[in-house]
Amino acid sequence: MATVHIIGTGVAGLACAVRLVGRGCRIALWEAAPGAGGRCRSFFDASLGRRIDNGNHLLLSANRAVLSYLDEIGAADTLIRPDRAAFPFVDLASGAHWTVRPNDGPLPWWVLVPSRRIPGTRAADYLSGLRLFLARADATVGQCFPATDPLFRSFWEPLTLAALNLEPAAAAAAPLRAVIAETFARGGAWCRPMIARDGLSDSLVEPALRRLAAAGVVPAFGHRLRGLRFDDGRVAGLDFGEHRVALEPEDRVVLAVPAAVARPLLPGVTVPDDGTAIVNAHFRLAQPIPPPDGIPFVGLIGGAAHWVFLRGDLASVTVSGAGALADQAAPALATLLWHDVARAFNRDTTVLPPYRIIKERRATFVQTPENLRRRPGVSTRWRNLFLAGDWTATGLPATIEGAVRSGHSAASASGCMT
Repeated sequence: MATVHIIGTGVAGLACAVRLVGRGCRIALWEAAPGAGGRCRSFFDASLGRRIDNGNHLLLSANRAVLSYLDEIGAADTLIRPDRAAFPFVDLASGAHWTVRPNDGPLPWWVLVPSRRIPGTRAADYLSGLRLFLARADATVGQCFPATDPLFRSFWEPLTLAALNLEPAAAAAAPLRAVIAETFARGGAWCRPMIARDGLSDSLVEPALRRLAAAGVVPAFGHRLRGLRFDDGRVAGLDFGEHRVALEPEDRVVLAVPAAVARPLLPGVTVPDDGTAIVNAHFRLAQPIPPPDGIPFVGLIGGAAHWVFLRGDLASVTVSGAGALADQAAPALATLLWHDVARAFNRDTTVLPPYRIIKERRATFVQTPENLRRRPGVSTRWRNLFLAGDWTATGLPATIEGAVRSGHSAASASGCMT
């Protein structure tokens, strides 16, 4: 039986591996790091005495690939799933609090109800969303929604930063259009928010490793791919430095590594530039913050912090498109971000709780219109080599949903049949 060699155990690689073992395929799983998960992982932080995620991720009920993956690994019950679509916000400049509440059906009558929409907006303001669907392929979000748009500061800007990790002026409109088409445009039933109940590894990684282990697959950790040996239009060997693997004629390879790792391995293949940073701050609270309306996160406007995720006595802050902010020292970042959290939830701004700052300097590829054209498809010019990762041409932004879809696409393209 042919073997599918999967390089990388981030979410894309794990999704590919789980799908293939479900078909009865033989796989080999290789990983450079000492553990799985890539940018979606959890770890115990001794300074906080808590298990935390390297970053915060919000899922939506429209994320069909992620939900399918969770079903496959037996982890569907590991998410916090509110029974309605609700997105709480706090404006730090004005002190205003509100919750956007789309109705479940596709006819958006919620915009007619002042208590469901953003304060100070009119129902007609929401028609501006049509610009996204009429935009040119190379348009930016900022070209669709200028800063004078009534919804820019309170909706389009935070949504763009969350989905594309980039300011609207530079962010490509096309992937945001894909997100809106699958979520808000279909109604609130498709944009109910979900987060991992206990942590990213508990939901996305460890159940997958258990599923693979049950099929006899254990990742080979500590194996960094140094090069690919090509011969006669196919990959003929894998070079892990001291360890080399010769491939059989029918073996396949799925390269599920970050774009920066893939670039030197693939001669002549164009990949997008990566390097947009995300800063995360985890604070251990003396007293937990009750989630507003039972929704375990809050969007912040008018400050440095963008989102706060609430799990018990942990408040975890995300700053997307962090740019120069990522160059600041951890104590300064903690002070700055705690000030926003404390103002939003009426806590003491002068008493800094225990914290941990995590910087992902290359959290996503730079999601500009120009860079979208650099995203490669799943197949390559080598007949047995396939690509997976949120940076490939999924049509979606660089999200968990995009990563899982890319892994499923690579599994299908590999042609492995039982």
